[in-house]
Order: sequence, then structure tokens, then C-alpha cells
Amino acid sequence: MAEHSVPEAWMARALMLAHRGRYTTDPNPRVGCVLVRDDRVVGEGWHQRTGEPHAEIHALRAAGQQARGATAYVTLEPCSHYGRTGPCDLALVEAGVTRVVVAMQDPNPRVAGRGIARLREAGIEVAVGMLEEEALSLNPGFVMRMSHGRPFVRLKMAMSLDGRTAMRSGESQWITGPQARREVQRLRARSSAILTGVESIIFDNARLTVRPEQLELPEGEALAARQPLRVVVDSRLRLPLAAACLREPGRTLVATLDDHDPERRERLEAAGAEVVTIPAGPDGRVDLDALLRHLAETEQANEVLLETGATLAGAMLEAGLIDEMQLFVAPTLLGGEARPLFELPGLSLMAQQKGLEILDIRAVGDDWRITARPVRPRAPSSSAIAQ
Repeated sequence: MAEHSVPEAWMARALMLAHRGRYTTDPNPRVGCVLVRDDRVVGEGWHQRTGEPHAEIHALRAAGQQARGATAYVTLEPCSHYGRTGPCDLALVEAGVTRVVVAMQDPNPRVAGRGIARLREAGIEVAVGMLEEEALSLNPGFVMRMSHGRPFVRLKMAMSLDGRTAMRSGESQWITGPQARREVQRLRARSSAILTGVESIIFDNARLTVRPEQLELPEGEALAARQPLRVVVDSRLRLPLAAACLREPGRTLVATLDDHDPERRERLEAAGAEVVTIPAGPDGRVDLDALLRHLAETEQANEVLLETGATLAGAMLEAGLIDEMQLFVAPTLLGGEARPLFELPGLSLMAQQKGLEILDIRAVGDDWRITARPVRPRAPSSSAIAQ
């Protein structure tokens, strides 16, 4: 079979390989590479863990001398700088690869076209853009952090069929079944950080951890070593000193306002919390956009999983800081006095409703999972502005 008839298949294979690193590469992007020579794969690899060789290096090692004269299909532009590992563009040149097909350019300013340019300068043919949308969807957090300076925020909520998340008392375990809870564990495992509000901790005493035994994945044991950063928005430092999240493996970051209560801060830090000061927003509480930018810059957070109650969820939605929603819907009713999905004060007209674009709906055990994203308000056209 001629190579030119199946290039998308080779890139699709590279994307599948990259997907294997979805739980382990953070804060690096997920990348796959396939080396093809004489219409067959001679080497392949994916980036497995931060600090370890990149996808191209694994593929080149697998190919050995057969890499000379081969075409490399790479899901992300080969890096051109020295970090924990050497530059991959140079490795491809030295291996004698004659053609490189790149799904997408690297949004990292340290690369951003330099790897492609250096390959071309070395006489290697480079094509860019094959299965680009698929490559972008593989690394939404990395792209968001590099392009916009904040993480990709994915909201997860479990609700009843009538849109309620907990009883009036705060009781919420369990609305959904074990299959849905397993999917939530997978969402946690792929995230850099889990973001919640202090009231969620006060009511549920949530641990906010990845529990490998619930993942049902072959990588489960390796994942046990990496717990996402737990982030609690707590403007008034109300986090209980005995909160379960402070005793779990991994770090718990408490985001609060400047000099709110120095003594309380010291006690929380002694209990295991890391307290960080974030500027106040217009409402006098922690500025959520500033917090996300802090997580991107200081913690290199790519994907943040928002697991919280109606107040913080509503505030994040109002601020335009939710990029995707994972809503798990159980076939049950909790009634009008139960807690809602979002607190959105001030909505009184149909024109003020918050639109969603449904991306996917599928069954998860006895429940349903809805994947959606908020519809961003359209900017006025130039003609409207002129009027």
C-alpha cells in the first residue's frame, strides 16, 4: 500500500499513542510519534512522564538505523530547546529522518515554530496541520496555558433529573452510581488540580483524591504516585483544621485574601495546608481569574477540575472561566428544596439565560453523562458598533 494513501492513519496512530500519557505527562503535553519507512511502521513512542524522553526519542530508539530515510508523524511540533531532555528536532535531524508531518504547531513560546523552522533549515520536508483539531483536543490545558496564561477549566457535577446536587441539609452521597464515580476518578487523574470552595469541604469533608483502585486502568498503580493539587477557595479562612483533604497524600493549597487572619493562617499551615494570597475581586472575595493565572504560572497547571457547590460554580460561570462541563445525571428526583446546580443571582428574563452547546450525551451505567460548553457571548459586529 502506498504511503500517500494512508498518512492520516499514521497520524491517527500517533494520536492514539499520545492518549496513553493522558494521566502521567503533566505538566508536559501528551505527544505521540510514529516513524514510517517503506510503507510500514519502523518505530513509535509517546511521552510517558515528565522528565523522561519525549515521544520522538522513544520512536527513534525503537527504529534504530531504520529511522534513516523515514517519515515521522508527530502530534505536536518537535521541541527545539534544552530542558530536562534535549531538543527533539535535532534528534530527528541526526537520525536521518527525511520528512516530518506535524499535527499542530507548539503554542509554547519557547518553541512556537522554531522546531519546524530548524527542521526545514536542515533540509527536512515538513508538513503541518494533519488532524490538527484532534491534536488540539488532546491537550486543551497545555494549549490554554501557553496561549492564554490560564488552565483549561472542566466543571464536574452530579445532579438529579430535576437539576439538584444535594439535599437542603447538604447531604449528597451518592446521587450517581459506581460507573459514574469511576469516570470522575478518571477526570481527577488527568487533571493538574482540583478546585473547590470551602463550603464544599465543610459540608462534605471531601478528600478530593485519585483512588487508583476505582480507576480500573492498567496504569492505576503508577497513578497512585501523582495526586492532583487540591485547591480550596477560602476568602475568610474557614477551612476546618481537621479537614480530610489536609491528611491525604499530595498538596492542599488554600487561596485566601491578604492578611485576613494571620493566626488562623499559621494554624492551617501547621495542619498541612499551603496558604496563598490572591487579590480580591469586585465582590470582595478571591479573584477567580487571578487564582487561575497563579495556578498556570506558579503550578504549571494545565487542566483544572472544578468540583464544587452552586455558589462557586455560578461565580466561575458568570466570570466566563468554565471551558467544559461534565454533568452526570442520575435517574432520580430530589425535589424543590434541594440545592441547585448553579447559583446565578439576577436572572429574571429569558434573554439572560446561559446557553450551553451540547457536545456529547452518553449512558454511564444507570446514569447519563452530558458533555457541554458554555456559549460565549458574541462580540458586536463592526457595523453594530458604528451605529
